[in-house]
Amino acid sequence: MATELQINDSSLPLRRDVKMLGNILGEILVFHGGTELLNKVEKIRLMCKTLRNDYKKETYAMLKQEIANLGTPMRKQIIRAFSVYFHLINAAEQNHRIRRRREYQLQSDVNVQPWSIESAILSLKDNQITAEIIQNVLKSLSLELVITAHPTEATKRSILEIQKRLATILQNLDNPLLAKKERKKLQESLFNEVTVLWQTDELRHRKPTVIDEVRNGLYYFDQTLFDVLPDIHQEVEDCLSEHYPEQKWDVPHFLRFGSWIGGDRDGNPNVTPEVTWETLQKQRRLVLKKYKAVLVELMKRSSHSTTRVKVSEELIQSVLEGEDKYLKDDKKWPVEAEVYRRKYAIILERLKQAGQSGVGYRTSDEMLEDLLQIKRSIYQHHPDNHNLKMLQKLIRQVQLFGFHLATLDIRNHSGEHEAAISEILRKVKIAEDYASLTEDEKVNLLQNLLQDPRPLLLLHEDYSKETQQMIEVFKLINKAHIEFGKRSITVYLVSMTESVSDLLEVLLLAKEAGIYRLHADGTVESDLNVAPLLETIDDLTAGPKIMETLFRMPVYRNHLRHMGDQQEIMLGYSDGSKDGGTMTANWKLYKAQLEIHEMAKKYHISLKFFHGRGGSLGRGGGPLNRSLLSQPAETLGDGVKITEQGEVLSSRYLLEDIAYRSLEQATSTLLQTAAHVSKESEQGHIRDPRWVDAIEEISDVALRKYQSLVFADPDFITYFNQATPLKELGELHIGSRPMSRKNSSKFENLRAIPWVFAWTQSRQLFPAWYAAGSGLESFASKSAANLKILQEMYKEWPFFRSTIDNLQMALMKADITTAKEYTSLVEDKTIGERIFNNIVEEYSKTKDILLKITCDEELLDHTPNIKDSVYRRNPYVDPLNFIQVELIKELRSQEEPDDELLTQVLLTISGVSAGMRNTG
Repeated sequence: MATELQINDSSLPLRRDVKMLGNILGEILVFHGGTELLNKVEKIRLMCKTLRNDYKKETYAMLKQEIANLGTPMRKQIIRAFSVYFHLINAAEQNHRIRRRREYQLQSDVNVQPWSIESAILSLKDNQITAEIIQNVLKSLSLELVITAHPTEATKRSILEIQKRLATILQNLDNPLLAKKERKKLQESLFNEVTVLWQTDELRHRKPTVIDEVRNGLYYFDQTLFDVLPDIHQEVEDCLSEHYPEQKWDVPHFLRFGSWIGGDRDGNPNVTPEVTWETLQKQRRLVLKKYKAVLVELMKRSSHSTTRVKVSEELIQSVLEGEDKYLKDDKKWPVEAEVYRRKYAIILERLKQAGQSGVGYRTSDEMLEDLLQIKRSIYQHHPDNHNLKMLQKLIRQVQLFGFHLATLDIRNHSGEHEAAISEILRKVKIAEDYASLTEDEKVNLLQNLLQDPRPLLLLHEDYSKETQQMIEVFKLINKAHIEFGKRSITVYLVSMTESVSDLLEVLLLAKEAGIYRLHADGTVESDLNVAPLLETIDDLTAGPKIMETLFRMPVYRNHLRHMGDQQEIMLGYSDGSKDGGTMTANWKLYKAQLEIHEMAKKYHISLKFFHGRGGSLGRGGGPLNRSLLSQPAETLGDGVKITEQGEVLSSRYLLEDIAYRSLEQATSTLLQTAAHVSKESEQGHIRDPRWVDAIEEISDVALRKYQSLVFADPDFITYFNQATPLKELGELHIGSRPMSRKNSSKFENLRAIPWVFAWTQSRQLFPAWYAAGSGLESFASKSAANLKILQEMYKEWPFFRSTIDNLQMALMKADITTAKEYTSLVEDKTIGERIFNNIVEEYSKTKDILLKITCDEELLDHTPNIKDSVYRRNPYVDPLNFIQVELIKELRSQEEPDDELLTQVLLTISGVSAGMRNTG
């Protein structure tokens, strides 16, 4: 819709780039398919665009006929043309984000970028937050982002790398000082990259292994995170030093990355103990390689000579001892006066043999001390107030990444632990059928066993294969602590935690592996956090009682003391939304945090909430800083963890500038919120009781509406299975994990990712918004005062504003006209029409009430850049949806498998994913 796009002048450079890339693609289409292909693509595109601007039944019928008449070769080329176009738009938009950030940096004297670290520090100063408060906040501040291999990245690594190169070339083309020949050379490179993109196969031809997923995750550490994380910390320190010069700042390491890849066993039989061990080794190999590269560069630059400067006696002595102890003559630096290079030669040799011999470093702390020795010596002869940035950055990197790179979380389903404990206790004749005991009986038995220093385990071969593997996992954790350090694995997550025994079972298994140790004198040592994962609506409601019962147990409190009296609790956004709808799930998650936080304060226990958010809106997705703002402010001070998964990794961390921007926005949000809460002693973020009453009422109505369709309507699952490409998604090969738990076809065992993925493909985005409108409208319709309360909540309550903005985004990305096409896939037309009409009615109701709450004329009026992006994409997504429906009809009507048809369906799925920038 060109008229809307013209409103936002800041998008002009982006539109220029998109047009340039589109022209290049046009040339390539002519080269490969002749003018016939280009003309056909243009004809379909213009018809879809016309429909968007002025819907007419005649145009719609002509478009459907045009698509139906496509022959197989032409149809496949057209699918690819629209898909490739989205990859080009994605690269252009990434570059435009970088361009906007650079523009702010150029105007930094007069215009500080919102949500930058500098804007946060200036805000603190303007609000008279003292240096003392900030220092105290920094000591407790903690944000850990955890990368996962959740199968939601439909785009192959090869294509992501082409996107990255395209964005880099576009960035270079913005340079106003380019000579004519340089510009021509870059334009030629751009053309060549688009050509390679067209000639690259979009689909994976096999499912990735877990180790493939590990490599993919490590790619982001290698390309961006290793450098960006220390830069964020340095920026905080630099800004504080500039705006609070009276204070000597030393910023602790509040921002870290962890990983689930290779450790997440829940529903994935491919994550074996052997795979987990190989993951830890790969992580160490990468971080050692990164350190070596920096050390070689530092060695080149450290040509200081003792004939010119005086180095510390401490350093000289360590060099003499180190050369004698660790280096053969041929490894020693030959110039005696270049003491720093001599020291770096020792460090490099010890690093090369880390964990392998008596020469190598045993821990990263040993390497850190050597680097600090160099720093102390250099600052004796280096001018004050001028930091050696490269050395300081390496010191931060060692402090952040150690020799393990990223802390690996282990996760498994509560039922798996119960099965192993049942077998173990039966074998040693303590309980014949542990699983059939009541919860109270289980808890009493587990407490007694945890207070008994005697081991339970028999010989390894006495157990089933499943129990043997469970025991091996815990033995592996103990071994990893010895080999890689205790930071290598710090948390064990229990999926589907429903009771106290679910956590005590894990603690008992840890005891048997020597991770939880009870000595004869009664003293306890514990080296592993045991964290519940509260996922369903019922679990979230029961969560506070479960945790309070544990906090009252002496055996569990003894364990917690070794965790610094901090309990980690994971909150699942996906299953709660699937279970009760997005509105109810969001409120139950928020409410559970408040209740557990208030309860934990009574026991002097701090909480770290771990938010299991997905990339898509139906699984708690959205910008990182908005995710933080939507939490209860008083819960942010003790530490926050958030999952980063699937397509989120490439959208946020593929390019260094965008990775930096995402992380600085999160840092800015966390720092400001925590500091204001600290200053006002948790009085500055009051939730008006009227707001709480309102959201409770809204949540209850929304839950009833959601469950009346999803669980009470016997035809709903039939509609979902047939009116979406759910059946075909499993062939996309985007993850090592099965689509369903236990490979079951039951709705409760269907994972949230394919649930959301299928609805996104059909343009209904049902999980991201359905039933919210009924809840909001029901409350607002009772009185004009109620609508004013909702408007007030939107303006003043970050949680509610984030919820409403995500609903707007979901409705904006959804498209009811296109979605209607998918009803033709439902075999019983009565079912298809009835349920679709229900969804359409709720869509209209939701849109109307959102606009009343925000006082806007159209959805997303307050975020023109995002609105423009959706408008820009829609006319190009539509053809892929129309073609997808026709292909699925044909594919499902075949008696025998048709590989070519399936390939074309998968190409449309990949293309729609690229266009929507969301999968599951």
